Amino acid sequence: MLSLEWLKERIRKNEFYFSKHADQERQNEDLTIQEIEEAVLSGRILEQYKDTGRGISCLVVGFTNEGKPIHIVCGKRGNWAVVITVYLPQPPKFKNPYERGGK
Repeated sequence: MLSLEWLKERIRKNEFYFSKHADQERQNEDLTIQEIEEAVLSGRILEQYKDTGRGISCLVVGFTNEGKPIHIVCGKRGNWAVVITVYLPQPPKFKNPYERGGK
């Protein structure tokens, strides 16, 4: 399991990077790197994911300083955090930033 404190420390030390997919999704959602950093630093872990061949990961929900909710899927590669994907939680997948929508 990844801990939120470990992730926050990686952000503070600038020891993280974006996967190609995450960087593309960040641009598609019109999010800045600073907004992603703010969301992780203000965030909490919503879900933990087992290692399915790419390492363990987790879903962080956080907010920018302006109050925009962001979901960030993070993993660990050595001593570095990797941002696997980012998106804005919206219906129908999510009722709100903390709760998944109906099937």
